[in-house]
Amino acid sequence: MTESQPGGAGAGAFRLMAVHAHPDDESSKGAATSARYAAEGNEVLIVTLTGGERGDILNPAMDRPGIKERMPEVRREEMAKAAAALGVQQTWLGFVDSGLPEGDPLPPLPEGSFATIPLEVATEALVKVVREFRPHVMITYDERGGYPHPDHIRCHEVSVAAYEQSGDPEAFPDAGEPWTVSKLYYTHGFIRDRMVLFSDEFARHGQESPFTEWLSKWDPSRGDLMGRVTTQVECGKYFPQRDDALRAHATQIDPNGVFFAVPLEWQQRLWPTEEFELAQTRVKTSIPETDLFAGIEQP
Repeated sequence: MTESQPGGAGAGAFRLMAVHAHPDDESSKGAATSARYAAEGNEVLIVTLTGGERGDILNPAMDRPGIKERMPEVRREEMAKAAAALGVQQTWLGFVDSGLPEGDPLPPLPEGSFATIPLEVATEALVKVVREFRPHVMITYDERGGYPHPDHIRCHEVSVAAYEQSGDPEAFPDAGEPWTVSKLYYTHGFIRDRMVLFSDEFARHGQESPFTEWLSKWDPSRGDLMGRVTTQVECGKYFPQRDDALRAHATQIDPNGVFFAVPLEWQQRLWPTEEFELAQTRVKTSIPETDLFAGIEQP
C-alpha cells in the first residue's frame, strides 16, 4: 500500500493517519508529532492526495534546467526523502494537483484536477485506504484548508467524509471491510501567540523579527486559532526531523526562508508543541489534551 514503509510497529501500537493535499504539507503541518508517534512505536501513515505537479519552484537554488520539466518525478523523490526523515509510511491517492488560481476574476481550475472531481470519487479512494490501514486517529485541515488553496479545502471535505463513512457498511461496499476511526483532528500551525512569542525573543536579542510584517497585517476580528486548539502535543525533541523533512522538499522549501528563521533552541524552549483541534470523536476524552490517542483503548 505504501511508497515508504519502515519496519512495522508492535502489536500494541496505535495507528495514526495524516491526510494532506500535496507533498511538503506533511512536513509543515504536524510533522514533529508524526515523527514522535512513529518513534514511540506507533504506525503513522501520510496520505498524499495529489502529486503536487503544479507547484512552483519556491527555492531559488532549485530553479534550474531539468527540474520544472520533471516536476512530478522530482516531487515524488522529495516525498520519499521526507517520509524517511520522519520515519513514517506514505502513500499517494493519485489525484492531480489543481494549482493555486491567480487573477481577478479567478480562472477556472484545470479540468480533471483534484478539486474538480466529484467528492464521492475522492472519498471512496480515501475510504479504501482508511479501511486498509485502520487508523485510530485521523488528522487533516479545517474548513478553510489552513489557507484557501482549492486542494486544501477539498482535502478537508474528503477527509471528513471518509471519517464519517469508512465505518458504514452501506457506504462504498467495494472499498473493503468497514473500519470506524475513533477521532478526527484539524492541525493548526499559524498561531498568532506563537509568532508574538518568537518576535519578542528576537527583540530581546536586538534582532528584527521575520514575523513583523505578518503581525502588522493581522486582523484582530479574525480571532486567533489558539482559541480552537484542544490538544497540544509535546514534540520539540523531533523538530530536527521536521526540519530535515522540510529541507527534503527542496523545490518548495527555501532553506534560507522563514521556516528556518527561528533558532531551533528557541523553538524547543519557548514553544515545544504542535497544536490540534479535536473536530470529532467517538470516544470520551478530557479537554485540554496532550495526546492524540487520549481516550482510546490500547490496541
